[in-house]
Amino acid sequence: MDKSTIICRCEEISYEEIEEVLTNGATTFDDIKRLTRCGMGPCQSKICHSLVASMIHEKTNTPYFQIPLPRMRMPLSPIKLETLATNSTSFSSVKSVMDEVELEDGKVR
Repeated sequence: MDKSTIICRCEEISYEEIEEVLTNGATTFDDIKRLTRCGMGPCQSKICHSLVASMIHEKTNTPYFQIPLPRMRMPLSPIKLETLATNSTSFSSVKSVMDEVELEDGKVR
């Protein structure tokens, strides 16, 4: 593969950038993700994961089944500052993060 080939389209990370990180000791997708932002775009590594796994396999001789999947994060949704500042949900369909949550044991936090 050409060194200028884009592996992660969302973050525009090239083959060369990932290769450099692997050369410097990265061994997992999460290592590469932390150092290059590869896999942190809108697709959340759905497009680049197999290409990166292939590169990890080639550079480290790690079998594919031993390469862990990237750590997934919960999707975020925007919250209006007004919602946070006033603890109000009347102007927004977004639930306030300041609302109390009732736990299974009946306690409120």
